[in-house]
Parts: sequence; structure tokens; C-alpha cells
Amino acid sequence: MPARVCYPAPVTHSVARALISVTDKTGLPEFAEGLVQLGIELVSTGGTARVLKEHHIPHVELQQFTEWPEMLDGRVKTLHPRVHAGILARRSLDTHAAQMQTHGLDYIDLVVVNLYDFHGTVSKPGVGESEVIEAIDIGGPSLLRAAAKNYEDVLVVVHPSNYQRLLTALREEKVTKELRRELAALVFQHTARYDSAVASFFANSRADGPDGVPAVEVRSIDKVMDLRYGENSHQSAAFFRHSGTMQGLARANVIQGKALSYNNYLDLDAALAISIDISAYRDEPNAVFIKHNNPSGVAILSDVTEAIRTARSCDALSAFGAVVAVSRSLDKAAAEALAESFIEAVIAPGYAPAALEVLAKKKNLRVLSLDEAWVPAPAQFVWREVRGGVLRQSLDSCPDPGVETANAKVVTHRHPSEEEIRALGFAWTVAKHVKSNAIVFAHEDRILAVGAGQMSRVDSVRICEMKAGDELQGSVVASDAFFPFRDGVDVLAKAGARAIIQPGGSIRDEEVIEAANEHGISMLFTGIRHFRH
Repeated sequence: MPARVCYPAPVTHSVARALISVTDKTGLPEFAEGLVQLGIELVSTGGTARVLKEHHIPHVELQQFTEWPEMLDGRVKTLHPRVHAGILARRSLDTHAAQMQTHGLDYIDLVVVNLYDFHGTVSKPGVGESEVIEAIDIGGPSLLRAAAKNYEDVLVVVHPSNYQRLLTALREEKVTKELRRELAALVFQHTARYDSAVASFFANSRADGPDGVPAVEVRSIDKVMDLRYGENSHQSAAFFRHSGTMQGLARANVIQGKALSYNNYLDLDAALAISIDISAYRDEPNAVFIKHNNPSGVAILSDVTEAIRTARSCDALSAFGAVVAVSRSLDKAAAEALAESFIEAVIAPGYAPAALEVLAKKKNLRVLSLDEAWVPAPAQFVWREVRGGVLRQSLDSCPDPGVETANAKVVTHRHPSEEEIRALGFAWTVAKHVKSNAIVFAHEDRILAVGAGQMSRVDSVRICEMKAGDELQGSVVASDAFFPFRDGVDVLAKAGARAIIQPGGSIRDEEVIEAANEHGISMLFTGIRHFRH
């Protein structure tokens, strides 16, 4: 072995030698200098060694330590018995100590490693598979797992955020078993996330089932925050995000208000989903009021303040305690319109300072901003847990609901007017987000009534009639699935509907069409169903 660098500081703790090999160089010079001041010898590789050299920090190159050169374009450098024996040797076993001495091996007491940026590589536009393959770290996870396995003897740090904490513990000679175990746990979380990203890349590159559904699905999620409670106050809850991403509600900034609950997040997501779908084909401000995961009011108007007031007036009683999404930044007037009634939460792209002053008076109101374009959700799949398993399905994407309406087939004698077609597209978009059986009455700029979650489609219609009464005269209706009998059309006609959009596909479609013709109603079949269980 080459001669070691001598350090003036005495080693008064359990760490004599550290191996450092990091992709993220944040805080590296300061941390390494702190280790040297404690008399710890540093062994380092490649880019990490260059940084240490630039800062004049004493260290030993890894190939000096192993007496073996880096090989195969860097694919083999830390994969060496001298390295892994130094990490994995159990200090309490005399047999291990004897073998280390027999083979002239040195202990490594601290491993500081973080991995190649695989997430960053796979997210590059147009990245090729060969580049992705080279971004798969082999030596790093091996070092981390070895050190974490032997945490009682070897300290391991994977996050720069823990550098200062470890330095303090070393200086104060307070390196406890609990600290060692905690740092090891962070390692296994880190490598699990990393492996899941690699596994997902390969799984998504092949089709093992219908529509490319892989035979095995690996997911990794990180906790963002604990929530006030779950669906009910006696249930605990937390919000997690997909590892390696900060999209959708995970990116939202909570500006003010009480802590968010499980139900708040569900309703915020429902409000966002409707607002985004409408924005995809109508370039005007929209406002969405959600109550118990269903829309109580939705409006599209050129003025954002009027959109808010109109959406609330669709069902003012149900709007009490709603969660609201608005597709435009809020000015003072829009904030004042929101503040006219009690709401639980609001999410919008942004807020003028004067708007925040207005909303600040409602101290419990949760105000969230999402400073990204109102764009379709990044997720391609949705998941739902059942007892003993998990269901996965592709997202019910509807990038342009206007296209679905435009391509719909008119099956009745009467054709809808241009105004009715616009209203049908609007109602069809909203119905997609209503719990089945879903019925939505609408004009082209607002919904009039929503019948949601009923076991009978006729009952959904009757709920709308009960809520809106004569206001339904001359309206259009969207139904998320077909009418199994003509009675659904009969009650719609009685309520005042002039046009209906539905998927079609019932064995009694001819009877349903005939009922519409008898009532002088126009009816469109989309051929697409939007059930929401």
C-alpha cells in the first residue's frame, strides 16, 4: 500500500477513514474539510476527487487505496474486495479482524455516496436508451447497501442535508446507534426509489399485457406532509408524491389557511380536473365549485369575477363549504366575489397582492397557488386499492371534449343548434367528472343542475328537477352512460331539455331515440362512456 497522508488532529471518535463518491456536490468542500479537521482520512473517486483537489483538501485516490485502476470507462472502480471488505467487516468479530489483517486490508468507517441522476437522464427530451443505460449506477448502490447493512460499525450518508448533523455528532462524540440506524434507513429508502425508477423505465419499455400493462409494477412515493385527518376526524392521513416528480398538487404552494385534510385534497383534485378539461377547449376563465367530490357549480365567462359568482349560483345552497378552482389569476374583485360565501379552499394560478389581502381576512380559508399552466394531468394511469390488491387503469383522458361532441352522431330527426352544440360539449365535459349515474343540465356558459351518484338514472334527473325547476326549460343534458329505457328521456323532456348527449349502446336504443323524436328533442351518440365509480 502507498504511504498514507498524515493528519495532525488526533482521531478521538469511531471514524478513521471515509470513502466519498458523490454526484451531488452540494456542500462537499465544507463537509470534507470538516472531516479532515477531525483527523479522518478521505478516500475519493473521479469527479469528487477533482473537487477535493481544487479546494486543496488532502485525500487518497481510490485507485491508490485499491492498488487497482479504474476500468471499463468507469464501470468498475469501487467494485473491489479492498473496498467492500473494508465496509462489510464486523469489528466485533475476531475472525473478521484476523482475515482483514491476513490480507492487509483497511477498515472504511464512513461512506458518503449519492447516485447518478437517473431521474434527470430519463426525463431529457429525446434521450436514447444507451444514455439511460449508462445512467444506471452499479457501484454506488452497492457501497450504500453494504454500509447500511453494517450500520453498527459503518456510518453512511446519502443526503447532503445530513452533512452538518453528522459533523456535529462526530465533534461532540455523540454518534449513537440510533443515529447510525436512522442514516441507514435513509439509504435503503434512497436505493429503493432509485431501483423503482430503473424498474419502471424497463417495465414501460415493453408490453406484458393488454395495452402495454407490465406484469410487475414498481412505484416509489415520498411523503410531502401529514394531513389534519382522513375522511373522518378519527382517521390519520398523509399526502405523498411520486418520487422524482413535483407536478400537480405536489407543486401547489399553500399560501394561508388551516392545515389541509384528506378530503380537501380529493376535492382540490376534482376541481382541478374539471377546470383543466374545460380549459383544454374553451379559452375563457372558468370557475368550478366542488362539494363531496362532485361539481355543484361550473361556469365559463369572459370575466373571472362573474365566472365565480355564476358558478356559485348554479347551486348556492350546496356551494356552502365548497372547494373552488379558478383557471385565471385572481384580482381584488375576484377575491371579493369568492369571499362573499363560506368556502373551504381555493386554488388558482396566482393572486394579486390586493386579492391576498382580501382573502387573508378569512383566516381559515386554505389558499393555494399552482404556478404552472392549467395543463392535463401528467399521470397516464390511475390506481385504486381494493382488499388484497390494487386496480390500475389508463387515465380517462379527454384532451378535447369539443372533438367528442363534434364527432358525435345525431340520431334524431331534430338537429341541435350551434348554441346547443356548444352547451352539449360543456355538459359532456362536466358529466365526465360526476359520480355515476351522472346527469348534467347546462347552458353553454354554466351548469344548471347535477344529479350524481344515484342508483337510477331517472332519480338523477329528478334530483336535477328538484334543484332547478323551471330553470331547466330549454337546456341541454349530458348523461355519462346510455339510457337503458325510454323513461329517462321522458323525464328529461318533462324537465325541459331540448338536446341530449349520451354514449348510446343500449339494446333499447331505438326505443330511446323514438322517445326523443316524440318529444322533439335532438339526441347525440358519442360512442364513448365516461363512468366514474
